[in-house]
Amino acid sequence: MTKTTPLHAQHLALGAKMVDFSGWDMPLHYGSQVEEHHQVRADAGLFDVSHMTIVDISGGQASEFLRYLLANDVARLKHAGQALYTTMLNEKGGVIDDLIVYRMTEPGTSEWFRLVVNCGTRDADLAWMVDCAVRFDVSLNEQPDLAMVAVQGPNALKLTASVLSESRARLIDGLKPFQGQESEGWFIARTGYTGEDGLELMLPDEEVVAFWQALIDAGVKPCGLGARDTLRLEAGLNLYGADMNQQVTPLEANLAWTLAWEPEERRFIGRDALEKQRNEGVPTKLVGLVLEGRGVLRAHQKVLVNNSGEGEITSGGFAPTLGCSVALARVPADTGDSAQVEMRGKSLAVKVVKPPFVRRGKKQFS
Repeated sequence: MTKTTPLHAQHLALGAKMVDFSGWDMPLHYGSQVEEHHQVRADAGLFDVSHMTIVDISGGQASEFLRYLLANDVARLKHAGQALYTTMLNEKGGVIDDLIVYRMTEPGTSEWFRLVVNCGTRDADLAWMVDCAVRFDVSLNEQPDLAMVAVQGPNALKLTASVLSESRARLIDGLKPFQGQESEGWFIARTGYTGEDGLELMLPDEEVVAFWQALIDAGVKPCGLGARDTLRLEAGLNLYGADMNQQVTPLEANLAWTLAWEPEERRFIGRDALEKQRNEGVPTKLVGLVLEGRGVLRAHQKVLVNNSGEGEITSGGFAPTLGCSVALARVPADTGDSAQVEMRGKSLAVKVVKPPFVRRGKKQFS
């Protein structure tokens, strides 16, 4: 049976085109995916992301457990409210999932962390966490009664604060990027998946409809999965299942920056395989492609690299901010600044660039 979020009736009332997304009935768009994309880049857009899975990790060895489970190091989180983007790996270094982890309590107190993981990998994620937690003094608690809303764009913080209580508005005003804090039963974080400034808010199911409507009344426009995907693609952000999976390591997915190699004695899951790959040489890399002529880059199209062999587009599409097509592609490690993509029997020239393509509404490549 397809699952629905607490905002399902609101999506239908707004005329959203609904689609199945990993077993959830979710809005693809509310009329125009491109208009929603531009709304986020120029002003503020509103996303229902209640399909994401929220898991709280607590107990006397919560920090020790997460330092073993995750490739990034939660010891970097020195204070409550700080967040890390990380991957969770298998023993071969392949990505089981990518996620955000928040430190909810100060170090030295009763430890509590919050993880937000992808809905499509929920079952595999929870099973893996439970298996890995057996030898640690920790508790894992999913939070199915929390809805999650993302407000993204240059005016997201201001407009969100305008509909909240004075204490929550003050909290937003004091948040730095990749920080989150609790306030009156809500958790408000300055994170997102669009390449714009913005917030992700976790709140009780029974309160989310009123909050959603208040944001719409304040001028924030609802946006669907279609705009979410073009925004994240322009921002050069990986999509799990497309740009990475259990057969792809962070070193092959442009995510080496998420690996905390120090201290050396921290033996996180997958470390041995990653060290071996790093020492032997990573055979591929994830790059950005720009097609400045006509055509649209799509996943699984073949990339031809002079004297280096072939690669493949992992995700691609039209970039509304740029007015051209862009893609992420896994290519041979020695690929230079140009390549060709096979499209309808033709080889079209593409520029090879380092992602992101767009950040804070501005083009990032020359």
